[in-house]
Amino acid sequence: MLKPNFFIDNNGPLLFGHRGCSHAAPENTLAAFRLLKENGIPGVELDVRICATGEMVVFHDDDFKRIFGIEGTIEDTTFEALQKLDAGIHKGEQFNGERVPLMSEVFELLENTVFYDIELKNRQKTTGAQEAELDRLIKKYGLESNCIVSSFNPLSVNAFRKVNHRISRAVIYSATKELPWFLRNGEGRYISRSSILKPEHIKITRRFMCWYSKFLKYPVLTWTVDDPARAEELIKMGVSGIISNRPEDLKHLFNGNGK
Repeated sequence: MLKPNFFIDNNGPLLFGHRGCSHAAPENTLAAFRLLKENGIPGVELDVRICATGEMVVFHDDDFKRIFGIEGTIEDTTFEALQKLDAGIHKGEQFNGERVPLMSEVFELLENTVFYDIELKNRQKTTGAQEAELDRLIKKYGLESNCIVSSFNPLSVNAFRKVNHRISRAVIYSATKELPWFLRNGEGRYISRSSILKPEHIKITRRFMCWYSKFLKYPVLTWTVDDPARAEELIKMGVSGIISNRPEDLKHLFNGNGK
């Protein structure tokens, strides 16, 4: 089974900032990613979509309501129009003017100083265009060994495998009713041929880790953990990585891998 080098080479689990340092700064913005870099967090989790004019941007939601308070979607908005929307003001006046960044801007900011968990946001059967564009950008910035690619959509993960089988992939899952019932326990790994499991942390027990990590040898990257006590428990169980909104508050638990 192919595994990402950074899960093999590090002594102990890795800490990832969920959409950057998203408790302290607006999620998926350059402000959140700068803060992650300043805090020396070794991993970043972020979400990518393709806007109407073809650019790959970093944005989580299916629509604009939560972040911008208006109707609309990334997929139906040009990049020029997107740059007129304020992605930071909802978090506080000090973030006024933050924009939805290009994936290329994040790569230019963080370079090879971090490990990337890049989530493809795509609920539909994929055309392969999103996966191909992400692969192009990863190669352009020479970051193949720094990246894993993940998604709730196993078809998207498998599409990325066909584009670049060298980069490790993760299937994301949880008990949410937004997922079909037959994908809520990681069954998407059979469709996606993923080499990493990425379950919500409430699914992880000692029995889970014994079977999937110790016996089947899957690296387990879990989300979203903000409670230090739960993070410590998961580390003792042997997870390969933890994704947190507050990575700066958990880094002391990580045996040198929180930097």
